[in-house]
Amino acid sequence: MHAAAKTARHVGFLSPVVVLFCLASVFRSSLVAGQETKGVEAKNLVKQASERIKLKQYGEALDILNAAIEAYSGLSEAYLQKAFVLRHLCRFEESENNYRKVLELKSGTSSVEKELSQLSQAKNALDSANNLLESGDFSKALEYIDKVVLIFSPGCLKAKLLKVKLLLALKDYSSAISETGYILKEDENNLDALLLRGSAYYYLADHDIASRHYQKGLRLDPEHGELKKAYFALKNLLKKTKIAEDNAEKGKLRASVEDFKAALTMDPNHTAHNVNLYLGLCKVLVKLGRGNDAVNTCTEALNIDEELVEALTQRGEAKLIVEDWEGALEDLKTAAEKSPEDRNIREALHRAEKALKLSKRKDWYKILGISKTASIAEIKRMYKKLALQWHPDKNVENREEAAAKFQEIAAAYEVLGDDDKRARYDRGEDLENMGMGGGGGGGFNPFGDGSGGQQFTFQFEGGFPGGGGGFPGGFGFNF
Repeated sequence: MHAAAKTARHVGFLSPVVVLFCLASVFRSSLVAGQETKGVEAKNLVKQASERIKLKQYGEALDILNAAIEAYSGLSEAYLQKAFVLRHLCRFEESENNYRKVLELKSGTSSVEKELSQLSQAKNALDSANNLLESGDFSKALEYIDKVVLIFSPGCLKAKLLKVKLLLALKDYSSAISETGYILKEDENNLDALLLRGSAYYYLADHDIASRHYQKGLRLDPEHGELKKAYFALKNLLKKTKIAEDNAEKGKLRASVEDFKAALTMDPNHTAHNVNLYLGLCKVLVKLGRGNDAVNTCTEALNIDEELVEALTQRGEAKLIVEDWEGALEDLKTAAEKSPEDRNIREALHRAEKALKLSKRKDWYKILGISKTASIAEIKRMYKKLALQWHPDKNVENREEAAAKFQEIAAAYEVLGDDDKRARYDRGEDLENMGMGGGGGGGFNPFGDGSGGQQFTFQFEGGFPGGGGGFPGGFGFNF
């Protein structure tokens, strides 16, 4: 305006139109100068944002870019960088809006069209991964995250947390710990990462470290529902386990069985801990003599860890209880091979070998139909009854079968009717040649009191001539 007045003084008088024209020119010049200044300022801010992006300081970069756009809304570079950062963080809708703004300012930019295509792929892949998680296809979901989402949006926290959930579902706990470590390095107070990392340690049965992660999260947010649930579930599991183990140690075996079973129902997926619960339960069941239950329980432990020597040993002991001699021998041999220095296993293996051998000999008690605690009077009584029942002369139609049975009954009595032979037989000594006529052809007295009385004899060829108690035709009793 001063310039216009000065000009007016030089030329004398100017028309109002000329004055207004001069003033407008001056205003336009001032406006252009101001826009250029703001443009320079905005470009400088974009440069600052670029430096923040290089340092992965995305939050600060966004703040700077917003300031650049506020300073000069026509700078396409500011929108482009903002769209990139937002896509990087998988804020897909915001990112798309900024890419569209770039196209408004610079239409036909092919690179932006390509960015929009990649953004769409990343968004669709993230949605698909979430759906696959729900349907249980964890491996496919993980493939979408690793090969699409985190390629186009490497700073996507949602994708990173989803990846950890998938790793947990796939039981890759070590990888889950590594991935959450990266997240917590950027934000040590991320509650979701603390929860997931704690869960990974929990399923590795590293309960102390798991508890510390849960506790840290709860200090930051005491009312966080999932952290509270995980923390108290862990406490209750450890408490119930301790009660079961204490009762087993104190000899309260039946109570211990119920406590172990209760602990096993608390988290069926916690195999690293449950394998020890199954083993503890199996040991108690063996002590209680519940062989079949013990076999099943130890098998559950071995299904989790087939190399668990103690579970093999205990299952072998359980099979001895149910008289599965060959199964016991197989388990205990395998255990001994895995732990050759263990004396207890060697002793159990020896017992199994002995039991199998004994199982293949004749069971004289069973042949006479008596218990192993039967008195000598019971043994004599049953012998007399069976000998009379199976005497061949009383079984004309099945004489050969009766003769064999009669011979077996006599052999059983020859062993069990003799205190010394019976004791040796009960100890498991090899008495293969004892019985079955092993008495040397002499007679023995099954009905007497051991100090005389009427003599009983039997023979397998020919009968007793005459004799009031004899059976004609080959076998005879003589009282």
